[in-house]
Amino acid sequence: MWAVFKKELRQFFSSLTGYIAIIVFLLLNGLFLFVFSDNILDAGYATLEKFFDLAPWILLLLIPAITMRSLSDEFRQGTFEVLRTRPLGSWQIVCAKYFSSLAVVVIALLPTVIYAYSLHQLAAQSGIDVGATTGSYVGLFCLGCVFVAIGVCCSSFSSNAVVSFIAAGFLCFLVYTGFSAISRLPYFAAGADYYIEMLGIDFHYKSMSRGVIDSRDVIYFLSVAFLFLFFTNRNLAKK
Repeated sequence: MWAVFKKELRQFFSSLTGYIAIIVFLLLNGLFLFVFSDNILDAGYATLEKFFDLAPWILLLLIPAITMRSLSDEFRQGTFEVLRTRPLGSWQIVCAKYFSSLAVVVIALLPTVIYAYSLHQLAAQSGIDVGATTGSYVGLFCLGCVFVAIGVCCSSFSSNAVVSFIAAGFLCFLVYTGFSAISRLPYFAAGADYYIEMLGIDFHYKSMSRGVIDSRDVIYFLSVAFLFLFFTNRNLAKK
């Protein structure tokens, strides 16, 4: 498992694709936060709320781009059969692919800590809300865990990386905001809207962004990630 994990990381950073994906993520966030109109410097108070509202939408494109080749390339190049001859079970292969992609996402998120440090130093009085910022980063990491699981799952169903990218992006968008949109329909205004909204990632992500790390939100993210990894494992077992 460790050998597959290292191979995936080397493969991602052996070309410009990996570096470009991370640079584009940081560049887009930097431009929207500090350069374009209505940026956080013009707001007048030290908060990264805009970053945590924007980052999930950028991750909707970044993570599918990271995961789209994780298993689809193995099928296309015929190396999946070679991989199965190694003393590795289906779960070990899935976990190696998953954690290698998640490591890339963490590498992309780490430089954004500079945003929090910069705002804290620029603040005239007490600085940023450390508790809310920490909770938001935990929520963003949990959201990344689910998106990576969805991306790896979609990659296991097709040997075409572009199809995997489109399917993962659509499914991530659907799970992130679809339930919230459905809950606003007038048919569910009698009380079911709250429970439908709870099924979506957006509800739990916003809850953690307030700085309160509730065990129910963490369990939700872990459960959804495990569910998609379970589907991935079942699909690989069939192959």
